[in-house]
This record gives sequence, C-alpha cells and structure tokens, in this order.
Amino acid sequence: MDKRKLGRTGLSVSSVCLGTMQFGWRIDEKASFEVLDAYLDRGGNFVDTADMYSNWHPGNPGGVAEEILGRWMKARNARKKVVLATKVRCRMWKGKDGEGLGRKHIERACEDSLRRLQTDAIDLYQTHWDDESVPQEETAEALDALVRAGKVRHLGCSNFTARRLASALAVSDKAGLARYACVQPHYN
Repeated sequence: MDKRKLGRTGLSVSSVCLGTMQFGWRIDEKASFEVLDAYLDRGGNFVDTADMYSNWHPGNPGGVAEEILGRWMKARNARKKVVLATKVRCRMWKGKDGEGLGRKHIERACEDSLRRLQTDAIDLYQTHWDDESVPQEETAEALDALVRAGKVRHLGCSNFTARRLASALAVSDKAGLARYACVQPHYN
C-alpha cells in the first residue's frame, strides 16, 4: 500500500486509512481483529477511531472501538506498526464538562482514550467537530498542553468550516501553541 506524509506531521501513513466506527456495533471483537489483521497484512498502518464510537448503539457507552483497538494492538504487539488517530468532542459522561472542547473535557477525554487504547501516546488527536461555545484559545491551550506532556504527538481537526479552521490556526500561531496539522473533512 502506498504511503504518504500526513500534513505537516512528518508521519508516513498508508494512502487508505482504516476507520473503526463499526467496531463493537456492526461487527464484534473477533471480526474487528480480523479486519485489523488483514489491513496490517496488506501494508496499512493508519487507523482512525474516536472516543464516542459507538455510543449511539443501545448498551454501548462509547469508547468500545477504542477498547477493541487497544486490545488488538496489545495482542498483536502492533502499537509501533500503527499510526493511531482518535478524536475528542462528544458527550462521554454526565455533567457540565461531559462534552465539548473545553479544557476539562479534553484533559479527561484524552486520559480515558489513552487507557482504552492501552498506550501512552496518541499519534494524531483530532477535535471531532467545532465547539463554538468554548473560546478557541482555551481549546488550543488544552491541546498544546497534551502535546507538551507527550500524550499527543500531533493535532488535527474534523468537520470544521474553513472560517473556524483559519481562526483556530491564527489563535495557535499567535500564542505559539501546537496547531492543527491536518483536516479530516466531513466527507472524505
């Protein structure tokens, strides 16, 4: 499978990224492992998930796809073979900070994702969609702190308008903070 550089990250990723939204919802763990094995065997290395996958399914609290992926990486000793991307933004617990792109939500959601994924760092941490209720400075500072702590290597965003992306980049650049290096559009 062809590899290419991912934005400004320097990461070399397969031209086809494997999304895991169906894991633990449409397909069980055994089938998920089979899909991941086949993808890796064919030269794929870029795996995308999100903390929320698949909280819309009855009885699924979210985080299930991350848990399956974490168990697979551990069982196959595959963490170093995978460029790991996950996302943050969705409601994951009750209360004021249970969702969004505020500092408290981002901090806790990242820790939860790291635990579920059974890793100490996320290669690409993406904001799943914009949160206009939170100042972009707060989001940028929270994400920068994760990069500085070594918990996140690179940042990306998903489902942002061009206007809001430009604004977020300007905020990061002005303050000298880690910035979004790539965009995952709504239809990709």
